[in-house]
Amino acid sequence: MMNIIPEIQALHADMRRWRRQVHQYPETAFEETATARLIAEQLQQTGIEVHQGLAKTGVVGILRRGSGTNSIALRADMDALFIQEQNRFEHASRHNGKMHACGHDGHCAMLLGAAHYLASHGRFNGTVYFIFQPAEECRAGAHQMISEGLFEQFPAQRVFGMHNFPDIPAGHFAVKTGPMMASFDCFEINLSGQATHAAMPHLGNDVLVAAAHLITQLQTIVSRQIDPADAAVVSVTQIHGGSTWNALPDSAVIRGTFRCFKNSVRAQLEQSINYLAQSVAHGFRIHADIRFNPENPGYPVTVNSPIETASAIRAATAVAGASGVDTAPTPSLGAEDFAFMLQQKPGCYIWIGNGSSEGSCLLHNPNYDFNDGILTLGAAYWVRLVENELPE
Repeated sequence: MMNIIPEIQALHADMRRWRRQVHQYPETAFEETATARLIAEQLQQTGIEVHQGLAKTGVVGILRRGSGTNSIALRADMDALFIQEQNRFEHASRHNGKMHACGHDGHCAMLLGAAHYLASHGRFNGTVYFIFQPAEECRAGAHQMISEGLFEQFPAQRVFGMHNFPDIPAGHFAVKTGPMMASFDCFEINLSGQATHAAMPHLGNDVLVAAAHLITQLQTIVSRQIDPADAAVVSVTQIHGGSTWNALPDSAVIRGTFRCFKNSVRAQLEQSINYLAQSVAHGFRIHADIRFNPENPGYPVTVNSPIETASAIRAATAVAGASGVDTAPTPSLGAEDFAFMLQQKPGCYIWIGNGSSEGSCLLHNPNYDFNDGILTLGAAYWVRLVENELPE
């Protein structure tokens, strides 16, 4: 069951047009200039007050009604990924090597649709902040907006986010109190040894053999050092070393990520990676230099607060029906920089079903596309949430 207000249903064609325009011209972290321009223009057309420039390309709209002093913030992410799109439909990416493979185009369109409806028909008393955030993908755009004064300039009392999720049926939501998404940290291990001729390995210190041993050892952290009741993952995603067939190099680099749902486990994972890297290096008589999150801050765990989650469930139930809201989903070991906002304000992060992932339509997949059929459902959720949170 979907209970969509007719005026929101009437916005579907506009939301689909905005969504496909953003999909066709994807922009990556802190470069979302055309996307931000489209969003700002659409907000301004409705009379919403618009502020730009936080975290370079961030956009914040302000909509006030009545004399109420309560306020909430609604957030959508804007950035694309460095992925070469393989879809061949008309709105496929025209920017080589860049693609909206995570549905942020749809997130922007749904929040814009809600803003249009609320500006024209909204029945609420207070202030709504519409946050369009850059650089969610590994660049911590939320952290950047916060550090530049997001919540000082736009002092929302609560903050809400939404993300599409393949394999949750279209027309359904999933949300729970507590951890929804894992923490996200990166590591880089630089191994330095003595280069030598491949025919004379005894004259050097082989960093590639050491790297192979270390990669294997890293996979024992979760299975042998972390409580089996605590979900965690350590993944090596890159290894670089050597440049020719007949020489052992003097250096190699290993990069990867680790994720979990508890701060104590997060600290233990970092400590274990550091210890194993140093121990393996010592055993092979080479040097290991370990850096954690060398380019960006690690993402904290995305934790939903109880009161705000209950409010999100009421809003989702109002538009999707009780059978359309899963209130006990399995948390994802994916990560989300909305977690930084939830560290600052109580709030809730909800998943909206994108439908089946058949045909490789998974997040971060070159064949992914956002399901336009759920645009009105997402906008209706935002509207109901605002009217519940800020009653007349």
